[in-house]
Amino acid sequence: MNHFPQGWGRPRDDVYGSYNPSYLPQSHGGTQQPITHTQSPSVTGTSVIGLKFKSGVVIAADNLASYGSLARFSDVHRLKRFNEKAVVGIGGDVSDMQYIDRLLNSLDVEENYSTPLAAHDDGSRNRDNSALMSAKNLHTYLGKVLYKRRTDFNPLWNALLVAGLDDKGKPFLASADLLGTTFSAPTLATGFGAHLAVPILRRAVPDEETSQTLERDAAIEVVKQCMRVLFYRDARSSPEYSIAVIDEKGVELSTTEKLENQSWAFADSIRGYGTQVV
Repeated sequence: MNHFPQGWGRPRDDVYGSYNPSYLPQSHGGTQQPITHTQSPSVTGTSVIGLKFKSGVVIAADNLASYGSLARFSDVHRLKRFNEKAVVGIGGDVSDMQYIDRLLNSLDVEENYSTPLAAHDDGSRNRDNSALMSAKNLHTYLGKVLYKRRTDFNPLWNALLVAGLDDKGKPFLASADLLGTTFSAPTLATGFGAHLAVPILRRAVPDEETSQTLERDAAIEVVKQCMRVLFYRDARSSPEYSIAVIDEKGVELSTTEKLENQSWAFADSIRGYGTQVV
């Protein structure tokens, strides 16, 4: 049987002659086989978590990219700073993450330089925070990009969190997945964090009203606690992570955070761990 898609349902080549693949639009003049799309990611990043507080948003993701179950790359930064109002956290396929990163860079250049310089008051657009694209607008854009790729049957195998400030300067946090599905909440997490980190986040911020009274330092501490739990419970995570705080002062991004006093010494007290003495 001919397993190539262009040969399905047609007569045998040895009887009727070979098929001319130049009629296939993806074949590049018949010199290659038709293009196929990724069916499963190869190198992936795990959870991204986000939490709103009264004046901004905290977002974090570890720096590990795994090749299957192999901890392959330990310096992959999955928090992408867009401007002084937004940070995008990306989980899932790393190659698709790099595509989104290039897309964001192109969008940033277009936003800053597509209009004549005089219209920006001698370039003051880069210094005027109110003129920058808000996190809400960026989330809408990325959601449509993901939905378009999904309708092309060539999805970006990623789950995104967009954190920052909206058009009115209020904290904004929303997610988008490979299907183009979007969702907004005061606490969000992707990947394994949706199971392990969200209960911890919701204990600190059960609703939108609580997030409006949560202090910055308390929010950072909750996110760090979630990163510690994910390191111990998620086999695809690492103790080194990136964390960003976005508020009215701008974006404060650190890519070299590390869990303090991380140790497996507590495992000895867990029943069923290690060699058992009967």
